[in-house]
Amino acid sequence: MQFALNEDQIAVRDMALAFAAEKIAPHALRWDEEKHFPVDVMREAATLGMGGIYIREDVGGSAMTRFDAALIFEALATGCPTTSAFISIHNMASWMIDAFGSDTQRHTWLPKLCSMELIASYCLTEPGAGSDAAALRTRAVRDGDHYVLNGQKQFISGAGGTDLLVAMVRTGGDGPGGISTLVIDGKTPGVSFGANERKMGWNAQPTRAVMFENARVPVTNRLGGEGIGFKIAMAGLDGGRLNITACSLGGAQTALDKARAYMKERKAFGKRLDEFQALQFRLADMAIELEAARTFLWRAAAALDRKDPDATMLCAMAKRFGTDVGFEVANHALQLHGGYGYLSEYGIEKIVRDLRVHQILEGTNEIMRLIVARKLIEGAR
Repeated sequence: MQFALNEDQIAVRDMALAFAAEKIAPHALRWDEEKHFPVDVMREAATLGMGGIYIREDVGGSAMTRFDAALIFEALATGCPTTSAFISIHNMASWMIDAFGSDTQRHTWLPKLCSMELIASYCLTEPGAGSDAAALRTRAVRDGDHYVLNGQKQFISGAGGTDLLVAMVRTGGDGPGGISTLVIDGKTPGVSFGANERKMGWNAQPTRAVMFENARVPVTNRLGGEGIGFKIAMAGLDGGRLNITACSLGGAQTALDKARAYMKERKAFGKRLDEFQALQFRLADMAIELEAARTFLWRAAAALDRKDPDATMLCAMAKRFGTDVGFEVANHALQLHGGYGYLSEYGIEKIVRDLRVHQILEGTNEIMRLIVARKLIEGAR
C-alpha cells in the first residue's frame, strides 16, 4: 500500500521539480506563444535520466517504475504541461521498443532514444480512426525484405520534429488482428508531414499529419510478429494514460498555487480574497479533488508496476478522473483570478488550454468509461 513516498521517490520528484522550476517554467509562456519545440531542454532532462525512465539499463535507460514516472511527469508539468506531455510520449514510444523489440532493435535505437539524441513519436490515430483505433487503414504491403507503406496518420505529436515514428499499420485483414508495429525513420523517402496544426493549446510541441506514399521500411523494423501491433499499441497506452494524468495534476497544482498566491494579494470590498469563506471553500474543494486524483493515480501506477489483472481498468479510471479534475481545478483557478486570469501574462489561461486536450488524447474520457464498463460487465458474468 502506497500512502507515502520513500526517500528515493522524494529525491526523484524533487529533482524533476527543480529542473521544471529552473529550465522549463521561466520559458513556458514564450514557448507557447512562439510555438517553440524545446528539444535542447528536453535533452537536458534526458541527462538526468528522463529520456528513458522505465527503459532497461543495458541500453541506457533509468529502469525506474511507472510510479516513479508518475512523480516525474507531474513534477515536470508544474513548469509546462505541454513539455512534460511530450517527454511522456517519447518515453511511451521508446518503451514499446524496449518491451517488444529484439535485442538488435533495442541496442540499435534505445541508447540514442534514452539520451534523446533521437526523439520518437507515437503514430496510431488516423483521419478516420480515432477512438476506433482498430479501424486504421494505413497499409503496409510486404515486398521482399521491405514493407511498402501507404496511408496517413493524424494528430501526431512531435511529427516533423522527431527522428523515429513508432507506427501502427495494417499488414493483414480488418480488425485488430491485422495490425503490426513498425519503427520508421522520419527521413525515409515517401514519408512527409502536414502543416503544424493551429491548436487551442499544446503549442510548445508540433502536431502534424504524417503521410506515407510508397515508403519502403525494412521488415527488420517490425516490433514482434505480424498481427500483434494493436496489442503493442494498447500496452503502451496503459502507461501513457497514467503519464498524461500526471501531467494534468502537475499543471493543475501550479494553477492552484497561483490562485492561492493571488488571493493573498487581491482585495475586494475591503478584504483579501482569501478572507471570504465562499472562496476559501472553493480553494479547499480544489485541493481535495487534486489530492484524490493524485492518490488514484498512485494506486493505478502501482497496479501497473505489479502487473495487476485490473491494471488496464485502473489506468482508465485514473485517466478519466484525473484529467477531468486537472482541467476543472485549472478552470476554477482562472475564475478566482477574475479578469486577470484571462490575461496570458498570469499563465493560468495557458494551463487551462493545455489541460483541455488531456481529456481527449490517450483515449477520450468517454472511451475510458467504456473500458471500465466492459470490465465490470465481464466480471459480472
